[in-house]
Amino acid sequence: MNLHNVLLKPSITEKSTLLQESGIYSFEVAMKANKTLVKQAIETEFGVTVLKVNITKTPGKRKRFGIKIKKMPDTKKAVVTLKAGDRIEVYEGF
Repeated sequence: MNLHNVLLKPSITEKSTLLQESGIYSFEVAMKANKTLVKQAIETEFGVTVLKVNITKTPGKRKRFGIKIKKMPDTKKAVVTLKAGDRIEVYEGF
C-alpha cells in the first residue's frame, strides 16, 4: 500500500480538537492500513516523531432510504500520539 493513500482525512471533532493541545491527533485512515503504515505515513508526511498509534474500526450503520435499507461503509480511525513539542497543522495539506 502506498503511504500517500493511508491517511484519508483528519477527524475534526470537539474531542479531537481538545486533544490536539496535548499532542494527540486523530485521522481517518484506509481500511487496509495498520499501525506501522500509519506511523510511517505521518512521519514522512508531516516530519514529526510518532510515539504511539491506536486504531479503531467502526462498522457502518444501516440507513433507510424509503423502503430500502442500505449499510453505510465501515470506517477506520487512527489516534496518534506525538513526541512532546511536535505539532501538526491539520487543516493544511488536506
